[in-house]
Amino acid sequence: MVKLSLMRRVDVSVTMPDLPNVDPALFDRPTLDHLAGREPSRHAPRFLLLYGSLRERSYSRLVTEEAGRLLEAMGGEVRIFNPMGLPLPDSAPDDHPKVRELRELAQWAEGMVWCSPERHGSMTGIMKTQIDWIPLNVGAVRPTQGKTLAVMQVSGGSQSFNAVNQLRVLGRWMRMLTIPNQSSVAKAFLEFDEAGRMKPSSYYERVVDVMEELFKFTLLTRDAAPYLVDRYSERRESAEQLSKRVNERSV
Repeated sequence: MVKLSLMRRVDVSVTMPDLPNVDPALFDRPTLDHLAGREPSRHAPRFLLLYGSLRERSYSRLVTEEAGRLLEAMGGEVRIFNPMGLPLPDSAPDDHPKVRELRELAQWAEGMVWCSPERHGSMTGIMKTQIDWIPLNVGAVRPTQGKTLAVMQVSGGSQSFNAVNQLRVLGRWMRMLTIPNQSSVAKAFLEFDEAGRMKPSSYYERVVDVMEELFKFTLLTRDAAPYLVDRYSERRESAEQLSKRVNERSV
């Protein structure tokens, strides 16, 4: 077995004796040059925020609005999607106005915040409906792949992490870069004043922490996202498809 320190010196473009199942022409050796190969973007980072309740005094919406204020104060551009009127998945065509609005925002965003109440030990159906309407791919475009994600939840009782844990699974499934930090606000009805603003507390400070971390990760990864999510298996599949098309044309 070749030691890792020696493997790093192997010129895979010449020979790969220990990796017979890998195509040397498509194999990548990640380097810092690949990550820093382009001029960094200068526009304000773009964030889409989703919440999971339609109540008039929705605490997931109120936390989301606080998160939006924080991201804007840091210099970000924020859009909050209102799920009112969004149909259930598969119950309406893709050109439904609310579906189209959500999908356009998902493509526009460079990072997202998902905040759901915990209901019966899980995220709400309203939260899941929004995520289900965001496709894994639209033609050759993957609306969420490589974008950053922060997850939060609110609870009516004691602190829980069921919803944020489920949101993390969905974020991975959507090929997003979910940041390590997260927020779970317990007894949310005690954490807001009559105007709907969050009171000073450790819960509020955690929301600040999460948004700060999301902003930093978005700045760090948004320009490198195409390279970070570039996969050997997909490069190989693309090469095979290209070869097949060329061969068909030559017949």
